[in-house]
Amino acid sequence: MQDRRTVLQREVDKVRTQIAELEKALKERADYGLGKGNPAAARREVDRALLQRLKRRAESLEQALSRLSQGLYGICVQCGRPIHPERLAALPDATSCVDCAQGTWPRRKKPGAVALK
Repeated sequence: MQDRRTVLQREVDKVRTQIAELEKALKERADYGLGKGNPAAARREVDRALLQRLKRRAESLEQALSRLSQGLYGICVQCGRPIHPERLAALPDATSCVDCAQGTWPRRKKPGAVALK
């Protein structure tokens, strides 16, 4: 379990660093000089979208750390079955097993399955 916590915490730290770098870059004023306005404006919009995506990722990883502390990490929130270790290795913040993520598992929710916000 400590290895999982370490992996998740490293990922959170990496994403938080990326967020800080992007926020710093977005605070700098873009150079809207002749011939530079459109690319600079487009880049800022891409950076803003990336920033929002990174913030959602950080929140998802922090929720995974919380589930780990509660003993719920690696349990599908939809059906209550274990999430395959290979899926968790690829997506450490996964909340659904492959079957539920693909919609191939019957939509019956197991008693005690935990729903996410």
